[in-house]
Amino acid sequence: MLVEHAAASDRAGVMSSASFEALEAEGVLAAFVPATLGGGGLASVHDWALIIAELASYDASVAIASNMHLGVSRGMALAYAQSGGGEQALRAIAAARMRICATATERGTDNLHPHTEAVMHSDGNYRINGTKMFVTMSPIATHLAMNLRLRDDDGDHIASTMLPIHTPGIVQGEDWDALGMRASGSQSVRFEDVSVPPGAVRITGPWGQWSVASLLQRALANLPLVGASLGIAESATRIAVEVAQAEAANDAGVHTLIAEAQLELVQCRAVLAQTAAAVDVFLAEHAGKPPSLEEAHGFMQSYMSAKTLVNAAAIRCVNKAMDVVGGRSFSAANTLSRLYRDVRAAPFMQPGAPAQARSYIGRVALGVLPER
Repeated sequence: MLVEHAAASDRAGVMSSASFEALEAEGVLAAFVPATLGGGGLASVHDWALIIAELASYDASVAIASNMHLGVSRGMALAYAQSGGGEQALRAIAAARMRICATATERGTDNLHPHTEAVMHSDGNYRINGTKMFVTMSPIATHLAMNLRLRDDDGDHIASTMLPIHTPGIVQGEDWDALGMRASGSQSVRFEDVSVPPGAVRITGPWGQWSVASLLQRALANLPLVGASLGIAESATRIAVEVAQAEAANDAGVHTLIAEAQLELVQCRAVLAQTAAAVDVFLAEHAGKPPSLEEAHGFMQSYMSAKTLVNAAAIRCVNKAMDVVGGRSFSAANTLSRLYRDVRAAPFMQPGAPAQARSYIGRVALGVLPER
């Protein structure tokens, strides 16, 4: 189903509702919902990353959009396990009545310094104003989760909220027209005096500074996206192998390119599997016992390291596949053309874009922990 819609959705630059309906029918989007509430009861981050890799091997846009929903629903499932709250929303996800998009990105700033702000109004509710970018899956979502800034008598905070996407004042930009991930629906969304009750806004840490909560949340939400790069690389390599076999390629250069692509895949799989498995161990060790700030930075460093290595290897893998297939892969109608455009999106995803990742990784290794 996903493969059938991938090319047409990419060319049109629109999301495939049919693909997401198929995922809901198979229970994929309810993976983290407890089994007692009708979901899959998934708990493993390792398995989450593999789900995204599998989806990306068919349609990377669908994979990254699904990841946003899964990341938020995982948090909801954890909250339910701890307090019993949120049962109605989790049941709605299991019944395919709730899709959640998520965003933390704004133009000209980073995740620690959101400019979108909730300000207390005289009616006792917050008013939210600002603009978010890359609000992936928003065209077909029912709810939107995001970070924002909140200032009160106790200080300057990063907070989070989740709202029905048709809340008055939420304006979808309908402006997504990118090189790759064209069917991900990663448009901008504006917030114009959006009224939110105080209970719907939760403080998560200090504005402009890393905290244990922000480090864990940002790393966990984005590690499975590394799986999308792996899935794209696997798909590209499979195409190259099929073409070489069909044409009985006897050229030593083709053999070498195929071998190099296979080696890149081995690296991608090993790095992602080891990192994701270590995350599961880390979370189990710290269940009910929050890690220190130093440990949380180490957690983020592991994610950034995996992202840096896998993103780069996946790009090399797709390049090699295109070299094997030749000039026909440069046609917009060729699947490799879409895979190349999609895989190039991965390094830009925050946190840990190439311009920042190496500095962060090095600082943490040296014990010079970044504050912001």
